[in-house]
Amino acid sequence: MSVFTPVSAAELEAFLRGFDLGRLIDYSGVAGGAENSNFFVTTERGEYVLTLIERGSVEELPFMVSLLDHLHQAGLPVPYALRDRQGQALHRLNGRPALLQPRLPGCHPGEVDASHCHALGQMLARLHLETEGTGLQRRSDRGLDWMAEQASALQARSDEEARILLGELLPMVERLRARRPALPEAVLHADLFRDNVLFEGHHLTGLIDFHNAFRGWALYDVAICVNDWALAEQDGLDVRRAEALLAGYAAVRRFTALEAELWPDLLRVAALRFWLSRQLAAEQHAGQSGVLIKDPQHFRALLVHHRQVTVGLPLAL
Repeated sequence: MSVFTPVSAAELEAFLRGFDLGRLIDYSGVAGGAENSNFFVTTERGEYVLTLIERGSVEELPFMVSLLDHLHQAGLPVPYALRDRQGQALHRLNGRPALLQPRLPGCHPGEVDASHCHALGQMLARLHLETEGTGLQRRSDRGLDWMAEQASALQARSDEEARILLGELLPMVERLRARRPALPEAVLHADLFRDNVLFEGHHLTGLIDFHNAFRGWALYDVAICVNDWALAEQDGLDVRRAEALLAGYAAVRRFTALEAELWPDLLRVAALRFWLSRQLAAEQHAGQSGVLIKDPQHFRALLVHHRQVTVGLPLAL
């Protein structure tokens, strides 16, 4: 269970008194989070998720609140910050910034098939279209500059195979940093793995955990999704699932010729970002009980497969 900051029943009851949600019935820590402390909360009025923010700048939280308000009003199935009796969305609990949000229906999919991927692609394109023209701005703290720095540092402490792989990837990162290609931009979820999407059967019911959201290349968000949702059992990509996700996305927002050109590099960048961040988390939390540590090695293996990218973007004729 990934709960970095514990909350007692008495502390939670005192917190909830600021809302019009009735008395506390039950609560429990949520397993699966790697960066924040999350709790399922049940009151007389319904089910909610309490999140204590453990990483990132407090000054950037209004961006996420505004983003989720915007997406909720646009009809996307996202959580949003509940206001207390004074109309406040952001709070503090046990020394941490705190958000209370409705708990969305559905569960994380176990076995993922092409239908799940197609639905996800469509929803991701809707998210991008809804945010591309907004004034919502936030820079990523794990962008290309961070990747270049961390990849160089990892290269210095890695085995020979990893050093070779990183030596191939670093020039690509430097080219993208120098070129800054004019790819379509939107607000990205940037962490839309299977554990951040909810389904009821094959119906997508929720996108959750927008704590890594920022404005950037829409294609990067697509690459993050493909690298997880279309991951084959023996590493590499499952072509059928990858093509279904890309087709679902393209049915809502068409890809550009420049996106098609840079697609292989964006797949590699997306895999590199999570190899680096998970490697750092594994080293930082090694031996620490109660913290979920996600294996960074499958992204390293995926990058070996991404030396040759065989799944292209669908383009309109």
